[in-house]
Parts: sequence; structure tokens; C-alpha cells
Amino acid sequence: MQTPFRFTIHKQDRSTRARLGRMDTPHGAVETPVFAPVGTQATVKTLTPRQVEETGASMVLANAFHLYLRPGAETVARLGGLHRFMAWPHPVLTDSGGFQVFSLENLRRVNDEGVLFRSPIDGSEHLMTPEKAIEVEELLGADIIMAFDQCSLPLDRAQAEEAMRRTHQWAERCLVAHKRPDQALFGIVQGGAYADLRVESAYTLSEMPFAGYGIGGLSVGEPKELMWQMLEVTVPCLPATRPRYLMGVGAPEDLFEGVSRGIDLFDSVLPTRLARNGAVFTRHGRLNLRNAQFATDPAPIDEHCGCYTCQHFSRAYLRHLLQAGEVLGLVLNTIHNVTFLVGLMAEIRAAIAEDRFASLKESFLAEYTPVEEEVRLRSAELYRRRRSM
Repeated sequence: MQTPFRFTIHKQDRSTRARLGRMDTPHGAVETPVFAPVGTQATVKTLTPRQVEETGASMVLANAFHLYLRPGAETVARLGGLHRFMAWPHPVLTDSGGFQVFSLENLRRVNDEGVLFRSPIDGSEHLMTPEKAIEVEELLGADIIMAFDQCSLPLDRAQAEEAMRRTHQWAERCLVAHKRPDQALFGIVQGGAYADLRVESAYTLSEMPFAGYGIGGLSVGEPKELMWQMLEVTVPCLPATRPRYLMGVGAPEDLFEGVSRGIDLFDSVLPTRLARNGAVFTRHGRLNLRNAQFATDPAPIDEHCGCYTCQHFSRAYLRHLLQAGEVLGLVLNTIHNVTFLVGLMAEIRAAIAEDRFASLKESFLAEYTPVEEEVRLRSAELYRRRRSM
């Protein structure tokens, strides 16, 4: 019999809400807090499953919405389920696709029943309901699945409240539809940028028997300070015995801020998307390897990094690959970026265990220069528009 999902807290930090724990799933254990690379189409872009393993990643995320449209959840199920389909024997989480559905420009109708939309692939019409979303996720067979929610992209208060209440109704329907005991179903807190709605959503969902709780709608182009304000009021309202998942967040500085507020799980396309555009993480901030200053630079991306890329290749060579349009450049950059974030989370876990998380956070952020807020917001908006196409 497969091991049911279980979350255990090993240690609580003394000066922050950071905590050390473990999620046990049918496909293995995940030490928390953890960063999960995103493999939207059942692949972490440019990497083989073995390369993903070598980054140290213990779980990955796939997107049920995209896999429902292509190749189809039934196809994945016939081929042995998502783990076998993508040759990844470790834990997998699937997002229900609420964010993607509500990012589409060609939405036809949204009501309490569900969402009627046209496929961005072939224009075919589909009705996605909470029951259908759970059916798709159960066919795919991930270890952790997410309830279908109405993502509150930047909305006015009335719209955010309507989306929140619909999310709560859909959450109840997801619980009724959920049949597979080997899959852990997480609910998703919504409420937009309104603290009282976030509190209401967290308390309402806490009364439902979810295995864990995602916090959604907070990485969609809002100022970071607002995101942290929403976390400050949301996290204390969630059950301390359940894992907390901050959806779509993965910048190094944000991992520290999220962990310090009690977040256990993060995911983001950021490391892979940046890598494909020539941007890489270092202990001092991001580098854009396309810049001419790296044309003859013999140094690795980050001298403190033990990844395959940093152990074998110079910044000059990586820039050459990017300028020449070679796929290897994207692969090597992605190996580094994913390894960097996964390794950073391992450092954070060790620091929590040794009662020095606050000092690690302080020293890391003192050296690390984040992307300017205006640039980040502009980039987030452009990305959101591309996802809606």
C-alpha cells in the first residue's frame, strides 16, 4: 500500500515563523522548506529528469491545465501516470490551472458552475469545473494536487470578494470530488490585495479538511511589500500542522522573506525562464551573461557554486553559447539557476536546524542585490500577458 501524505514539523525557529519539516508522499519524502522547479508540460525546460535530480531537487511541479489540453489526462493515465510518463520517480505536485485559465484572453464565461474557455492550442471550447479539474488531476496521478480556484489577478474589491467566495464554493466541491487517498489535496487562499479578505479566506479554508494550503494570487505583478503584508495576515490564520505553499514565488530574496513568515513550499518558473534569457543567479545578485563585459571573463558564474556548470565552464564560454544561439547555453544556465535555488533552500534548512536562520538571512541579503522593483513589476506584467496568449 502506498504511503499516505503526512507533514511533520521538526523544529520551529526561535525568532521568526520559519520552521523545519518534512512532507512524506507515496513517491518519497520532501524536506521543508523547499523550492520545487516547475515542469509545466511535464518537463523542466531544457533539462532531463536525471539533470533535475543532479540539481538536488526533491520534487517538481507540473500543470494540469496544460496537460489536459495536450496530450490529454487520459493519455498520461494510459501510459502509467505522470511519474512514469515523465520518468520522474520522485514527488510531483500539479497545479489545477486556475491561474492559467483566468489569464486567458479568450475566456467565454465565468460563473458558479465553472469556466468556459477556448483552447489556446486549437480553439476548441472547454468547460472547466472543480469536478473536472479533480478528475484531470486524479488521472495524472501527482502526489499533491491543488483545488480549482478563481485566481484574483489585480481586481477591485468587489471582484476580489466575488472570486474569493467562488473559490470557497469550488474548494468544497473539489473535496467532494476527490476520491484518491494516495493524493493530498491542497486548498488555495485568495482575497486579492485586501487583508480582511485574505483573513476570511484563510479561516474559511482552514475549516475544510485539506492536507495543506496554497496561498495564491500574490505573485501576479503587485509590489513585493504588499505581498509580504498579505502573508503577515494570512499565515497566522492557517493551521500550524499543515504545510503552507506560496505559489509562483522563487526569487532568492523572496525565499528568505517567505520562509521567515512560515512558508514551507515555493515554486516558480523564474530560474528556468531567466536561464533561457541569459540571466543567472549569484550570491551578489543576477548577472546578464549577454552583456559584453563577460566576453572574456574566465570566472565561473558563482565561485561558491558546486553545480556542473560552475565547475566546468566560464562566463565567457556561456556568453559565447548564448550569442551563437546554442541550446547548450540554455541547458547550462538552467542547471546553475535551479541548483542555486535548491541549494539555497538546503542552506536555509540547515540554518533553521542550527538556530541561525536570522543571521543567514541577514548576511545573504546584505550581499545580494535584488532586481529593482520597477523592472520586476514591468517584467511580471509582460510575463502575465504572454501566459494569457
